[in-house]
Amino acid sequence: MGAARTIPAAPASARTSRAMLYLALTKPDVSFLVVMTTLAGFYLGSRGTVDWLKMAQTVLGTTLVAAGTSALNHYVERVSDAFMRRTATRPLPSGQLRPLEAALFGATLVVAGTAYLAFTAGVLAGLLGLFTCATYLGIYTPLKKRTTLATAIGAIPGAMPPLIGWVAAGGSLNGAAWILFAIMCLWQFPHFFAIAWMYREDYSRAGIKMLPTVDPTGRATFRQIIGAALILLPVSALPVFMGFAGVRYFFGAVVLNLLLIQLCLWASANRTNVRAKWLMHATVLHLPILLGLMMYDKLPR
Repeated sequence: MGAARTIPAAPASARTSRAMLYLALTKPDVSFLVVMTTLAGFYLGSRGTVDWLKMAQTVLGTTLVAAGTSALNHYVERVSDAFMRRTATRPLPSGQLRPLEAALFGATLVVAGTAYLAFTAGVLAGLLGLFTCATYLGIYTPLKKRTTLATAIGAIPGAMPPLIGWVAAGGSLNGAAWILFAIMCLWQFPHFFAIAWMYREDYSRAGIKMLPTVDPTGRATFRQIIGAALILLPVSALPVFMGFAGVRYFFGAVVLNLLLIQLCLWASANRTNVRAKWLMHATVLHLPILLGLMMYDKLPR
């Protein structure tokens, strides 16, 4: 029999206020991404005058669901988090909040957000929000310890916020909405694989099968990063051919995606954590600029 696996003690740190601990459970950086993409989906899916109140309600409901899902993710992954340096100080592995507190907080936010979405943005929007939570926690999260394909599966719930926004604005899903979904899915590969490469030792310690943990040379990891960026180039041009974005968006998207491809190639040429970090930051800028261009050059429908 092997030796029992012990959870490393979290680094000592100053006590944080309970309000800030609960805020940390919601992963504010993820919530910002949700706000941005839901807003973009609603704006692009609107016909005629934008209903700004309904947009705000949709963003709020979606953010509540995302925040609750993040809190429940903290609960589910509290043991794994204790093995990773970048997560060991989170509220649960550091012992500053009890698991039950996080679970109740997360469940309350998910239920409240789903109900609010259904009431203000429509039943389909509420169901999509619930689907996002269920697939993230029920499929993606457990698969992270079983297969490197979990990242591809996790891209599905990660790409749902713009669909929720689109549905709330227009009431149905069409080809244009699925193009937004595809753009979001593809964007996540260079973004999350860059992060996974930076923290591959952490993931390995926690038993999480991110691709970099089984790809020590990084060849397969950066092949997927470059491949996703290459596919993103033509997919990002599709809004023009679908008739909901104009020529200014087209040329802006081409330039933006060529720059992203160049950065991916640069990071692949010398697979250091420093270059992966630069790539990660580049993707954080890439998405809002791309969506902003699309919104700026939206064509009337």
